[in-house]
Amino acid sequence: MANTETIRTVVGIIGNVISFLLFLSPVPTFIKIWKDKRVMQFKPDPYVVTALNCAVWVFYGMPFVHPDSLLVVTINGIGLVIELIYVTIFFIYAEWQKRRKILIFLVVELIILGIIIFITLTFLFGTKARSMLVGIVAVVMNIAMYTSPLTVMRRVISTKSVKFMPFYLSLANFANGCIWFAYAFLKFDVYILIPNGLGALSGAIQLLLYAKYYKTTNWDDDGKPSEIEIPRNPTA
Repeated sequence: MANTETIRTVVGIIGNVISFLLFLSPVPTFIKIWKDKRVMQFKPDPYVVTALNCAVWVFYGMPFVHPDSLLVVTINGIGLVIELIYVTIFFIYAEWQKRRKILIFLVVELIILGIIIFITLTFLFGTKARSMLVGIVAVVMNIAMYTSPLTVMRRVISTKSVKFMPFYLSLANFANGCIWFAYAFLKFDVYILIPNGLGALSGAIQLLLYAKYYKTTNWDDDGKPSEIEIPRNPTA
């Protein structure tokens, strides 16, 4: 019979695969940007914020912060690279005003990350104290990202339409939250458990709304998907 650590590793690998697919979900958007040589109505905010989120989780998974978190480091390291590629493409094809916004965001994020690393390594000793600080920061960031779909859900309820709430993305977000919740539960990592529990709940609500309003959706209605895009949160 497989022990808990083996099961946790398998669950973490599955989580890595699902999260990787979520990281790749904006690829069609950036192919469109690359072909049109302009960013149109798309916004860089989700990708810049996700990059910082990934960086914090990579730091959280370091052996001197939270041991035995290799699978957290791998997927968030990959995610960080992917998000920075998205940001770079956006920067290349954006007008100066949006480029300036991206630069300001990146500088602020580097300062925030630098402060977190400095405080953690300078004033905190032992993995328990370090895990607590970095974990709390990561949880707050993830909760902020998971509250973003509330706007989408409110729009779905008011319009009785799920046209711009993609079913498969909602399903993937739900599955991702569930798998990382299970991963955290097996060794009880509260800092991974809380945000992914909320993520699974958020995904479940989105799926329930999809089932409720699917029949009342006017699929011929025009609109701008980017205005109510569901933020991805593939990080552990």
